[in-house]
Parts: sequence; structure tokens; C-alpha cells
Amino acid sequence: MTSFRQLSIALAAVATTLGLQGQALAQDKVLNLYSARHYQTDEVMYDTFTKTTGIKINRVDADDAGIVARLRAEGAASPADVILLVDAARMASADSQGLFQPIQSAKLDAAIPANLRAAPGEGGVTWTGFSTRARVIVYDPMRVKAADVATYEQLADPKLKGMVCTRSGSHPYNLSLFSTVVERLGDQKGEAWLRGVVDNMARAPKGGDTDQIKAVASGECGVALTNTYYVARLIKSDKPEDRAVMEKVRVVFPNQATTGTHVNIAGAAVAKHAKNRDNAIQFMEFLASPFAQDYFANGNNEFPAVKGLKVANPAIKAMGGDNFKAETVPLASVAKNMTKVQQMLDRVGYK
Repeated sequence: MTSFRQLSIALAAVATTLGLQGQALAQDKVLNLYSARHYQTDEVMYDTFTKTTGIKINRVDADDAGIVARLRAEGAASPADVILLVDAARMASADSQGLFQPIQSAKLDAAIPANLRAAPGEGGVTWTGFSTRARVIVYDPMRVKAADVATYEQLADPKLKGMVCTRSGSHPYNLSLFSTVVERLGDQKGEAWLRGVVDNMARAPKGGDTDQIKAVASGECGVALTNTYYVARLIKSDKPEDRAVMEKVRVVFPNQATTGTHVNIAGAAVAKHAKNRDNAIQFMEFLASPFAQDYFANGNNEFPAVKGLKVANPAIKAMGGDNFKAETVPLASVAKNMTKVQQMLDRVGYK
């Protein structure tokens, strides 16, 4: 017959076992996210993921360079499970440093176009785009005709001498665009194009994309490059001065009759040393859900990455971006061109 003491010991052992299992389960319900996205609307996405799955998100915020530096410093001891970066060039650079691991997901393969992901390798795909933004041309309609800025190639046309403004040529947004242009035109023509853009500049590159739009509105520049979400922010702004800026400029989605407008991504990857790999893949698949795609599109004025998904955004529609032709150059090709294009920029004097 089992004594009361023996029964108590047995029950205690069971309770201990259950407790340990509960702790392990609790540990499994964690996701450590390193994010370069600093948009308040993303908070709703994260909260919804946690409520839906029970997986708690611990987030570290930094810029892309800071996140990459931290991952390299932490090495195998890094707690990071998922990495969010905001540019294909940056994704490709981090991937080339061995900071991501390949994953396989039928859901992601079905949802995200191949040109918005890393090229498949042994073990799967290392990074995936989840939202896109177009790099468009803004111009002063009092000085420039729309037909004169219908393509990226026309930015090098002597007709625009002294009119072109951009941020730094080495900024990832421009570097990604230039890398895809070189991919299309070839090295010789690509470098000649970059030299022509430099020859047409109204001033030395400076500031961010919003500064370029405002410089066109003020008359300092006639033409500038910008990502679409900067345009949308000014359109939706509550400040009269911002809306006044947009009344003075026009927007062109370049290369609609040829190769399509350049698009970049915000993307995600599973960290090389992820301790919660299954949770990380589940989160990546969540980012491709209609719910998350809607927040990408309407929260930060981006475009959905999921095939065939259209999200209504009045600001995007106002600039003519609700139905444009996007280029299909694989963003993974950016990686192999980046160093070469940076050397081209140095040779032509593109600061």
C-alpha cells in the first residue's frame, strides 16, 4: 500500500515535471525581433501576432547598420530570431556576411514573388520582402514636361542640365536603384548614365527624400528622386505647408512603357543563430497575411508584396500609384552589383 508520504512525493514530482514543461512552453512562446522599422502602425501588427499565437515579441530597435553591427558582435550568442531591414541592398549585404539562415516555407513561396526574395540556395531562402516602395521622379511642372522625365534614363539627358537633385548616391535607396539600372543597361552604359546624372545636378547631393521634394517645390531643383511613401506622407499631412509643397510638384512612375518602375523592399530574415526558429518562421508567414499586408500598405504608405493583393490608400491613388507597372529585375541581383556600382559612383564624382 502506498503511504501518504510516498503519494506526496510522487505528486510533487509530477508537479515539478509539469512546472518545468510549463516553463519550457513559456520559453517557446517568445520571439526576439531586431527591427529597423520605426513605424507606430507596426505595433498593431506585433500585438495581433501575440494575441493570435501567444508568442511574446521582445523587440530591439536600431537602424540597419546598427542591427548588422550588433549581430556581428554577438555572434553565436545573439538572441535574435528575426531581422527586419528596410532595403534590399542592406538585406543582401547582411546575407553576404552570413547573418541569416535559409528557411523553407510553402506559404511564403506561394505568397511572395520570386523577384522580391533572395535566390533559393541550399536549405531554402535566406530573406524575403514583405512590403514594397517605388522610387519615383518628382518634377516642377512649370519648368519640366512629364514627357522629359518619363524614364530614369532621361535623368542623364542634357535637357535637364542644372535641374536634378538627389540624396547621396551611396545611400542604399539610390544604390539599389542604380544597381538595377546597371543590371539592365550593362556596365559601360550604366556608368555613362551615372555620369550624365551628375552632370545635370542642380547642387551636390544632400538631405533625405523629403528634402528633395521640397527643393523641387521651392525652385531649387527641377527634378528629384524619392520613395513613394515620402510623397504620401506629405499628401496626407495635416500641415498646410506640406500640402502646399505637393501642389507645386508632380509625380512620375518611370519606365511605364518599358521595364517598369524600380521597387525596393522592407524585408525579413531568420537570424543565423535563432533560438526560436519555428516561432521565427511563423512570424515571417504572418507578415505575408492579408492583415499584416494591409498595415504595411496603409500604415506606412507602402505597397503589399503578396502576389495580386491590392490595398486602397487614398494618398497612393492621388499620386497615381494604385496601378503601376513595377520592374521585375530580381532584387537579389543588387548584391552582386553593389560594390561595382559604388566604384562607378566614385569615378563619376557622385557624392
